[in-house]
Amino acid sequence: MLHGLLQVWFGWVRDGGYLGVIALMAMESSILPVPSEIVIPPAAYWAAQGRMTFSGVILAGTFGSWLGSAISYWVSRWIGRAVILRWGKYVMIKPDALDRAERFVKRYGVGGVFFARLLPVIRHLISIPAGIARMSFGVFSVVTTLGALIWCTVLAWFGGKITAAHPDLMNDPEALVRMMKDEGHWIAIAALVLCLLYFLVMRLTSKPAADTV
Repeated sequence: MLHGLLQVWFGWVRDGGYLGVIALMAMESSILPVPSEIVIPPAAYWAAQGRMTFSGVILAGTFGSWLGSAISYWVSRWIGRAVILRWGKYVMIKPDALDRAERFVKRYGVGGVFFARLLPVIRHLISIPAGIARMSFGVFSVVTTLGALIWCTVLAWFGGKITAAHPDLMNDPEALVRMMKDEGHWIAIAALVLCLLYFLVMRLTSKPAADTV
């Protein structure tokens, strides 16, 4: 089933251009399991062929990411936590995953939302607790857009290099996703290191305040 979906999504990018990128990245930033590796890297390849532009791919990906996140934010803010807990299992939202995401937002706030946009798995869920917590939508939009911009830029640059070196991957979307994950582990590691540094700073700077209580 996944193989068939990857073929369909790959075709959306190939045939839909910027609109395909926007639609798929909006899905990727919501609860739908669309891997960004099947969207941005092939788009970057076709940008190198002159069918799109590199900056256009990044902007389309960033806008799509914000759009999907904004929809998740407002739906979560509107329907509330209880409804999500009751029906979330039908759209692959597990209660423990939601609990972790909520604690993440409460503890690390705006900075946590920003860094979550750079991390696998959690970036798909972070909009939900942000909406439930009624974080300012303006602030949420700014940090979401910045995080998505960085992610799309890095993915377009790295994906463009991979597809240029291995153009045969453009005939096998599943192999493309697999290679991007295998070869791009350093991206996730770098993002994780930045997040850990941020969390460390937050912890250290919060201690004096806790000691004065």
